[in-house]
Amino acid sequence: MNATASTATAPVRVAGAKDRSRFWSGLSAALFPGAVVAAVILLLSSVRVSGCVTYGVQCTRGLPGRLFLWSVGLAVVALVVALAAPALRVRQAALCVQLLAECTALLVILSYYA
Repeated sequence: MNATASTATAPVRVAGAKDRSRFWSGLSAALFPGAVVAAVILLLSSVRVSGCVTYGVQCTRGLPGRLFLWSVGLAVVALVVALAAPALRVRQAALCVQLLAECTALLVILSYYA
């Protein structure tokens, strides 16, 4: 009989490296509505938006719906993938996509009204 054991049984995980992608994904999703409110408050200090609110001058119809909704929808899908995916690389990629989509949504708000 052969007494040697196979060395390729399971991948060894490094004990010091913790995966925090689920934590950061949930945290960024929880902070996103606050960031939207902060962006709107920041915009209220501009002349254009404050004139629209106060006097009804130079008002726009609203957000460009498609780009904002697509970026928020993409952020939600990336959040679900980041929370549910078993593979580390997939979770990290989903976290990156989520952060980029949330930043895009915030930039749409800031650039459309500024």
